[in-house]
Amino acid sequence: MSVALRVIPCLDVSGGRVVKGVHFANLADAGDPVELGRLYGSEGADELTFLDVSASVEDRGTMMDVVTKTAEQVFIPLTVGGGVRSVEDVARLLGAGADKISVNTAAITRPELLEEISREFGSQVLVLSVDARRTDNPDMPSGFEVTTHGGRKSAGIDALEWVKRGQDSGVGEILLNSMDADGTTKGFDLEMTSQVRDICRVPLIASGGAGTVQDFIEVARIGVDAILAASVFHFGTLTIGQVKEGLKEAGIEVR
Repeated sequence: MSVALRVIPCLDVSGGRVVKGVHFANLADAGDPVELGRLYGSEGADELTFLDVSASVEDRGTMMDVVTKTAEQVFIPLTVGGGVRSVEDVARLLGAGADKISVNTAAITRPELLEEISREFGSQVLVLSVDARRTDNPDMPSGFEVTTHGGRKSAGIDALEWVKRGQDSGVGEILLNSMDADGTTKGFDLEMTSQVRDICRVPLIASGGAGTVQDFIEVARIGVDAILAASVFHFGTLTIGQVKEGLKEAGIEVR
């Protein structure tokens, strides 16, 4: 049974503001998260993802007040990530209005965290965020490695192997972000996404590189369940309506 594709704007938040750069560097201010969340909800976004991109780098928890204010204004499912290190962190975020929790760096540091969250709250709450990039390291047979801290550090883990481990640990969704394509608006990494799709048993969200409606169409045809984008929406290159209309015209079912 096919499921309609979801289009998800991503709010990368640092210092209480939405920011966007290229490869997580040279971040430019893109607006207020609450205002943008409200806008995207009204434009027809299927979900919203809120990532506190500086939480792991600064070794702190997610900015709870911004999450709460965003959740109060957004009436579509809200996924929150950044600085989530424990079951208690998840409980607080769900209490603040999040529907799903995205975990990245902390799961690499302590993989049992995934099973703990899944067991406590259910797989439907848990998204494993995988920031992956190309590598010629012979220890990474897929040719893609996992990175941490906004792509600043190699985790020394093969990306496909990490996706498999995440699934086995009870993850409900995989958010696959190409660090090579991130913020470039030059298209998704179709090769990496296709490799992950082949071994991924849970819903797969493609992220990193959206620049045109055709980019969305090409990655959708790989069979992803959702597409996440930031720059093209934040800076007015595309609207959610334009993306959905283009996908429909290409014969792809959208929400």
